[in-house]
Amino acid sequence: MIGIQEIIETLPHRYPFLLVDKILELEPNKRVVGIKNVTINEPFFQGHFPGHPIMPGVLLLEAMAQTGGVLALKSVPKEEVASKVIYFMSIDKAKFRKPVVPGDQVRFELELTKARSNIRAFTAKALVDGVVVAEAELMAMIVDK
Repeated sequence: MIGIQEIIETLPHRYPFLLVDKILELEPNKRVVGIKNVTINEPFFQGHFPGHPIMPGVLLLEAMAQTGGVLALKSVPKEEVASKVIYFMSIDKAKFRKPVVPGDQVRFELELTKARSNIRAFTAKALVDGVVVAEAELMAMIVDK
């Protein structure tokens, strides 16, 4: 398991844009499982939507990408992690199946489908209580800071 402190050491994101709370499973160069605990205190709920809070779909995609970023960066040699950053390249086949609301715990499950040079491709799912709420195919690039 990887806690929030190690996630902060791995990813460049910070509050309010760090959207992964914990990594439950990580198999370098294979797969990762991350968690986001969604609370009413999230800043995006002020405007999305007042009286009917729903986590924006684009933030679910971003959280999936951040989880994939942990997998990608934890798969490079440790001495290189501090000098690398990962950039989103593409999102394909994104689907939103159910809304995510305050009180939900979102589980992100990503599988690495391609690793060529500095490019990484993933299949990603977001689940709440075992039910898929979003899914997509993501691609990213590892670059020097």
